[in-house]
Amino acid sequence: MAPPMAAPTLLDRLRDEGLVVVEVGDWEHRNRNHKGPWGPVHGVMIHHTVTSGSRRTVEICRDGHSQLPGPLCHGVITKDGRVHLVGYGRANHAGLGDDDVLRAIIDERPLPPDDEASTDGNRYFYGFECENLGDGKDPWPEAQLLAIERVAAAICRHHGWSERSVLGHLEWQPGKIDPRGFTMASMRERVRVRLGRPAPTKPVTPPKPVAPKVSLSKLIAAARKDPAAKGTPVTYAGTRTVEAALVDEGLLTKARLDGHYGSDTKAAMSAWQERCGYSGRRPGQPADGIPGKSSLERLGKKHGFKVVA
Repeated sequence: MAPPMAAPTLLDRLRDEGLVVVEVGDWEHRNRNHKGPWGPVHGVMIHHTVTSGSRRTVEICRDGHSQLPGPLCHGVITKDGRVHLVGYGRANHAGLGDDDVLRAIIDERPLPPDDEASTDGNRYFYGFECENLGDGKDPWPEAQLLAIERVAAAICRHHGWSERSVLGHLEWQPGKIDPRGFTMASMRERVRVRLGRPAPTKPVTPPKPVAPKVSLSKLIAAARKDPAAKGTPVTYAGTRTVEAALVDEGLLTKARLDGHYGSDTKAAMSAWQERCGYSGRRPGQPADGIPGKSSLERLGKKHGFKVVA
């Protein structure tokens, strides 16, 4: 039985493990403790967020949304490898899960299949959300995977746990798929190796992420060709980057984040162009949704991609 470490201790342990930690507002005092106890703690649970854009991801995990109030975890691990602490105490991250899995975590033995949802996981686990769309296509940069490894190892070191105290949401609650894009077995192996070494003595600054590039000419070609094409062909892969930004702006649904510059994407781009002050060629007409350099650059500047010819 392990009581949760104090919030300042967590901050120290993460930094001792070489992590770059960002303290978000009053994170030490944001929790859901009025809904029930937090602790004893038995493990570290890893999630993906189904979001893109670090700022928006951190805000959602801190504040929650209409269906689920925040904080939605203790820390957010963004693609650049930074850990953003957003809450401490009981958090809405694990939900109901399998008591057999909990017993296996406590005993530090292989996990059984999760086939029931009967036990309050928010009470028993540290939770970390990781910025990723969770579609199996969004990449996991090495800086982010290394940060997940370090976070899990830092907490396990403090409590004297092995790598078997690290689990994914998909191993706890039936029907969950997160984290998707790497296996928890591979992550536990990384944690095992790290726990066999001393913690680093100096923080490691993660490399700056490389901004994705979007070709304006290729995007225009997709915008002209895709809406009239049969099915949902992806004629330019960079369309996904632009669609993710439009989703973050609330102009496109996540269901249409598919790389196909169809009519919905065109309408979303039209709405963005109008936000930028552009309109159709005739008075009262909406913008045409064919990307232009100025409005696309404004979208890229806000959401982290670079526009090239």
